[in-house]
Amino acid sequence: MPSVEPTARILIVRLSAIGDVMHALPMINALRDALPQAFLAWAVEGRTADLLRSHRALDELIVLPRRWLRSPRTVLDLRHKLRALEFDVTIDAQGLSKSAIAAWLSGARRRIGLGGRDGREISTWLNNEWVVPRRSHIVERNLELLAPLGVNVSSVRFDLEDSAVDRLVAIKLLEAARLPERFAMINPGAGWPSKLWPADRYAGVARYLGQQRSLRTLVVWAGAQERAWAEQIVSESAGCAVLAPQTSLTELAAVARRATIFVSSDSGPLHVAAAVGTPCVGLFGPMPEERNGPYGAGNATVQRMRLEGTSRSRRTAGPESMAAITIADVTSACDQVLGRKIVAGVNFRPLKESRPAV
Repeated sequence: MPSVEPTARILIVRLSAIGDVMHALPMINALRDALPQAFLAWAVEGRTADLLRSHRALDELIVLPRRWLRSPRTVLDLRHKLRALEFDVTIDAQGLSKSAIAAWLSGARRRIGLGGRDGREISTWLNNEWVVPRRSHIVERNLELLAPLGVNVSSVRFDLEDSAVDRLVAIKLLEAARLPERFAMINPGAGWPSKLWPADRYAGVARYLGQQRSLRTLVVWAGAQERAWAEQIVSESAGCAVLAPQTSLTELAAVARRATIFVSSDSGPLHVAAAVGTPCVGLFGPMPEERNGPYGAGNATVQRMRLEGTSRSRRTAGPESMAAITIADVTSACDQVLGRKIVAGVNFRPLKESRPAV
């Protein structure tokens, strides 16, 4: 039995970023399964909220502006709103000062957070129940935060759904791009410069997919710099790739759901694609693939070098770890996802394999 009241009021705090919010998403489904009468809310920053706004397991979404902690007025407004919701429990899945402050402002009696090395800055001072995760993948590590509530996780689900509007946008986008039912997607962007893979190599992957696997590639982007990389990929693809128009996060999810394969470095769009069930190939350098790889059966990861050190040192590292990945590494991973033999040097979970329950 859960060690929390069935009608408890619970707040998850995972403020950013896109991929990290996706990694935390199965928590809300596990809580709803275990506590169908509970009031479940989520505090998040910025445009990532769009992916959570209509999630069926959520009763309340609390959207904060970026850098909210710098504004005393915003902090006081947040405190007032959170206190009015009368939370019993908060779960800080981020382990930073700002997330722990948001949890503390709620006035909840129980504030569950990360312990050990995962509890950073002053988060361990503000939370009052701590979990030291033992599992490898960040999705499963997040789910360990539910243990103090007595919640046993029998399945890992994201349950991201397309709105009718986003479905229509996706259909029209694919029709305008003249893409067939089977197509690939490439996302050249990433949140850290150290996670970027060269655009000319992505173009090589697009050529391979078109010429060897009969898959045209849709190249997605966000912002001026990513659009420039996307245009380079298309121009060097020998006609095998097409440029996507600008899309919102929810539109991106709707398009990715229809793709045959999604190729990207460690990025928000990669984890959105994995969350909607699209087979993914993830390219990893600064972060370990077994911790941050696209979650779920049928995905592949490529990692030739691994960096050690703090998150800051990984973020500011040079391009060496990503540059070590070759076009052949990625096309081999694509072949595996698309149903060819496994090649040494690439990590892959067969399509029929499923992860054990947490």
